[in-house]
Amino acid sequence: MQTLLVFSHLRWDFVYQRPQHLLSRLAKHYRVLFFEEPVRGNQTPFLQRIAPCANVEVLRPHTTIDAPGFHDDQLVELRPLIAEYLQDFSIDDYLVWFYTPMALPLLAELSPRAVIYDCMDELSAFKNAPRQMVQRESALIKRAHLVLTGGPSLYERKRDLHDNVFCFPSAVDAQHFARHANSSNGKAAGGSAPLTRLAATARAAAQAVHDVGAMNAEAERLHGTIAQPRLGFYGVIDERFDLALLSAVADGAPDWQFVMVGPVVKIDQAALPRKDNIHWLGQQSYEVLPALVAQWDVCLMPFALNESTRFISPTKTLEYMAAEKPIVSTAIHDVVSLYGESVAIAATADEFIAACGRALSESSGARQRRIEHMRTHVAQCSWDVTARKIRDEIEAVQHGEILQDQNIAAATLSVERLFKPVRGRVGETLRASAGDRATAEIAPAVAAQ
Repeated sequence: MQTLLVFSHLRWDFVYQRPQHLLSRLAKHYRVLFFEEPVRGNQTPFLQRIAPCANVEVLRPHTTIDAPGFHDDQLVELRPLIAEYLQDFSIDDYLVWFYTPMALPLLAELSPRAVIYDCMDELSAFKNAPRQMVQRESALIKRAHLVLTGGPSLYERKRDLHDNVFCFPSAVDAQHFARHANSSNGKAAGGSAPLTRLAATARAAAQAVHDVGAMNAEAERLHGTIAQPRLGFYGVIDERFDLALLSAVADGAPDWQFVMVGPVVKIDQAALPRKDNIHWLGQQSYEVLPALVAQWDVCLMPFALNESTRFISPTKTLEYMAAEKPIVSTAIHDVVSLYGESVAIAATADEFIAACGRALSESSGARQRRIEHMRTHVAQCSWDVTARKIRDEIEAVQHGEILQDQNIAAATLSVERLFKPVRGRVGETLRASAGDRATAEIAPAVAAQ
């Protein structure tokens, strides 16, 4: 089985999102090695190995160097850790997959069959982005055989930079969320179609019922005495989240309860609005999210409109839809362009309050029409299908590279036969051209720090 060596700035056990969804599915066809950015400040460098799911191994490097992320200062310890692992497990047939361009210098001493860049965000626009990010990404795109983008806006941004760019918007594990969709205040609807389809055997079905019940109980515990209506959000709470908007909406609707679920990163906890009707529940597991959403009346996406959100394509949009909840969002480009007819868009606090009010008083006919729209979107956006299509592109790229190598070898042989006196020089030139090109593209990035 071929290996997929992935370099990621996100940790596997952080928020469960695009990398985990795609790679856990691609693991049916590849051995996935998920190489995270280093944990700093250890006495000796070592590689921690974690097995989160079938055929996926998380490789978490611990280094002695106090430098953030895939900083160039880390290379001296990261390179030997990677090389030793590949040698110990006799891994020589592998692909390299990047989530962050900052790891590009590690490619210099690797020999992958192909290089894949899954561009899920415009990382250079994020708070505290390394100053070399733009240059590194440019070099990575030149070196990559395949570039994937996480939404239409990113695709438009990158499409002219490479001949092999594809748009694969984030998808959804519909079954994970739909099994709670027919719940009433978190109580599983016995005999409902989404639940009965969960399992092929009585034992699995019983386990599914138990799991749903356990997650509902956990959601009820987390919500505690929070009254209804509940308007909720889950996800990373950082510079992309409009705290001022949330505060204004909470002030304008004091009888509504706002439930915020997710880790707070890159912003001061003191900046979070503290009000009686805003409840910060912190990060929760992916397993309990459907049960939490099932106990909400409206799902929110109060993103700020700034450079950091200009190219985002929120995974939660389809997950909210799979839960069949009304959604109110600010005017994020990909949300409007992909799901504008199913998501209420609001620009100001007053508009947000009005849209939420309409959702709370939705008629049965309007609710049914909304759910039909949402089900159509969800049915077309499976993570299983997305992973399969990406694998098809990977295989096509590899097939093309094999043909190209065969053509180069054939051309080399033909030239050698025609020019026997300079056979060695011509052969060397043809064989070196691809390597020289790669070295020329990587070298500026390696020296960029």
